[in-house]
Amino acid sequence: MRVLVTGGVRSGKSRHAESLLDGVAATYVAPGPLVDDADWQARVAAHRARRPSSWTTLETHDLAAALATPGPVLVDCLGTWLTAVVDQHALWEAPSAEVTALVEHLAGEATAALAGRTDDVVLVTNEVGLGVVPEHRSGRLFRDLLGLVNQRLAAACDEVHLVVAGRVLRL
Repeated sequence: MRVLVTGGVRSGKSRHAESLLDGVAATYVAPGPLVDDADWQARVAAHRARRPSSWTTLETHDLAAALATPGPVLVDCLGTWLTAVVDQHALWEAPSAEVTALVEHLAGEATAALAGRTDDVVLVTNEVGLGVVPEHRSGRLFRDLLGLVNQRLAAACDEVHLVVAGRVLRL
């Protein structure tokens, strides 16, 4: 099973994603920020505290390598991964075509890694098509790039689940 779980902030998408792997030992991939961020660390710790002790946590920005991890994998979330990638390459001010090419390449690597998997994978992402995006260049760039990533990975998944206010719609 390969599932993309999408929804807005605080929609319940992470809890739903975790429930899809209930009863199995999984790897939780936390692709967070590059800098030491206390809020991010608190978020990862809260997720770790509510998950089964049989789960392991992997903090990495290499999405393709994370998807090559043996056993069930949950990646939470593609939005933080994208932000980390753009930060890592200092591309917020770069020409859009350059940023898009890099993200397209990395999404292609992740899609290839996902396609070869036999173990369960659950990917969590923000639904940017329905969300409020700041009307400045980096806000529009983030929306467009995450929309691209979501579309590429959704195409490689068996199911897409939209979570709104804790309710799940299977698309």
